Amino acid sequence: MHLYRNLDRTREKAGRKEAASAVKVRESGAGKLRATAVVLLGLTTAMPPGLFAQQTSPQAGNKVFNELPAAPAPTDTEPLFLRSTSKNYLKPYEVITNPKKFYEGADVPNANFMNSLRLTDLVKNGKIYLSLSDALTLALENNYDLAIARYNLDIADTDILRAKSGSLLRGVNSGLVTNTLGGTSSTLTVGGGPGGTSAGAATGATGLVISTDGAGPLPPNYDPYITGTLQWERASAPQSNTLFSGGKTSLTTNTNQYNFGYNQGFRTGATLQATITNERITTDNPFVDYSPQLSSVFKATVTQPFLNGGGMWLNRRFIQEAIYDRRITDSAFRQQVLYTVNQVENIYWALVSSYEDLQAKERALEQSKKVAADDRKQLEIGTMAPLDVVTADSQVASDQQALVSSQSNLNYQQLIIKQAIARNLSDPALIAAPVIPTDRVSLEQLPEETESADELTQAAFKNRPELEQAALSLKKDQITLKATKNALLPTLNGYVFYGSSALGGSQSPNAENLFATTPGPYPPGTFPTVGYGQVLQNLFNSTAPDKGAGFTLSVPLRNRTAQADRARSLLEYRQQQLRLEQLYTEIKMQVVNQQFALTNDRAAVLAADASQKYNAQSLDAEEKKLHLGASTTALVLQQERNLATAENNLTAARAAYAKDRAALYQLLATTLQHYGINLIDAATGTVNTEPVIPGIEPAQPTKEPTLPNREQRQQQEQQIQRQGQQPEPKPQPQEPQPQQ
Repeated sequence: MHLYRNLDRTREKAGRKEAASAVKVRESGAGKLRATAVVLLGLTTAMPPGLFAQQTSPQAGNKVFNELPAAPAPTDTEPLFLRSTSKNYLKPYEVITNPKKFYEGADVPNANFMNSLRLTDLVKNGKIYLSLSDALTLALENNYDLAIARYNLDIADTDILRAKSGSLLRGVNSGLVTNTLGGTSSTLTVGGGPGGTSAGAATGATGLVISTDGAGPLPPNYDPYITGTLQWERASAPQSNTLFSGGKTSLTTNTNQYNFGYNQGFRTGATLQATITNERITTDNPFVDYSPQLSSVFKATVTQPFLNGGGMWLNRRFIQEAIYDRRITDSAFRQQVLYTVNQVENIYWALVSSYEDLQAKERALEQSKKVAADDRKQLEIGTMAPLDVVTADSQVASDQQALVSSQSNLNYQQLIIKQAIARNLSDPALIAAPVIPTDRVSLEQLPEETESADELTQAAFKNRPELEQAALSLKKDQITLKATKNALLPTLNGYVFYGSSALGGSQSPNAENLFATTPGPYPPGTFPTVGYGQVLQNLFNSTAPDKGAGFTLSVPLRNRTAQADRARSLLEYRQQQLRLEQLYTEIKMQVVNQQFALTNDRAAVLAADASQKYNAQSLDAEEKKLHLGASTTALVLQQERNLATAENNLTAARAAYAKDRAALYQLLATTLQHYGINLIDAATGTVNTEPVIPGIEPAQPTKEPTLPNREQRQQQEQQIQRQGQQPEPKPQPQEPQPQQ
């Protein structure tokens, strides 16, 4: 891990220097967008010394891009240290004390499908009294989208582990997980294809559009491996000429082989291959002096590419790309937290709106029932026309229907927030418990509403994870550019080898000296016995060396594949540059638009609040006039509808203001700082410090609305039906009044 710790320290130093220089540069308003085009390119200039010593910038000819001033690097992510558990998949096991762990898979804990205890503690008297802070805390602990995204952190570590062995990268899913229902959230898409495009009809042979990421000569396998072959062979071969078989028509040969090999690649692209072969042969062939015969052959060859495939930076590039992927994954997880927090907050304010809407509908129904009851009393004494009573009853039925609709909407919003903050919804107590939101948005003016658009834009440029990911993708593309350039070169490999051989064994009892004056078997002791130990000693004491060196050259005469990959990598790099610049433009437009929206929302809340108060006073005045006989039921009911509309507008305006304020935090990527959310807690799923949400206030004590069960809902429906079937009221006959 020292490589990554050094990387992090150096990155922080480089980021601070660039931040100081970039603040001065950005004070000129003309180039503020383009000044940030390299906002995160400095993130990766802090690589360990010598890692890319041979590299030169592929942008030497792109004057405009190279002249862009440096920009401050974001400091919100903590690369290579965001982990969902204490397990580090960069080092999945210790092999020094237990080498057999080489051949065992890593253990991954089972997924947790249970709710956190915090949710159970919130259930009181069969109800869940939920603050916004509670909702966000529960989402950080229980939300499925975050739980799924956490696994990407460890998956990225496994890719680094693969790269350190010289293997190709599998990649990491860094997109947002958006499977939670409800709420809306603003975000930008960085990738999908080169330059942020998506695959179309012109797909490749596999049905996919594949970028040039990873193109170029492949590094060797850095993990050494040994091979072994053990073979026993028994052969009997008939002879067509007995002259050279000692008169035997068939010769028998028994061969035992014990062969071993060692292979390893190195960061320079060099490969080492060493083999040792051992044979033990027994035969009845009279022309063989030793039986059993022991032979050993050793050979070690080192091959080093000098052009295509050679160089430290080229063969370590997958490690660097995997580190960039890990950084992108950290940034993507931060983006996921921003998205989910904003989504849950939107769901919470939608619940508040539904809750207040139901309270307003209950008040409207009580008011219309009161008017209808008063009208019936006046009808009975003959001071009210029957048509006014019919009008009042019609309004009661309409308000009852609106109440049923509002109750259904609140029921649904409660289910929506439960699935956003809980994992296990099968608990009957949790399902039955109504959710009571205890926070309301205040109109306290926050600093973001008064800051200039340029200040907010610069803050967004420093913190937006999309920019960080796009800049890191550019750095990965630069690595690919160098790799595809190297792939254009011819292949020139140098190699050296050293080998030796040794022979031994025991004199064969069948060995005959056919060329002697008197042909016959060799006398015992003619050939000295050489044991296997002496054979091995002779193998490595240069008794029979075999050494040499050489070069191999391969020159492609067309090289069209490498040229196509090189051109495509440059084209994709240009696309990514444009996409990065486009992201700055999009982010600035988003921030400016959201600040305008927040200003309009505040004005809308103030106007809606004034309208609600005015209509409440108008209704009260109209009711008093009705009691004095100076108004009609129709006018009173009209004022009731006006008040209901004003209350709906006020509820909607408050919700829009709350949501747009949360959206501005998300667009600035400062939600975590404003709410005091610890990114480490979010990565582990265990919140140690609850968020503190600015700009909210406790709900005023009011009558809690009641949500009917199935039987009560049926009674409501029957009541509405009876209301529509009531006969038209008739005035009671009045007794004649005595004449004065």
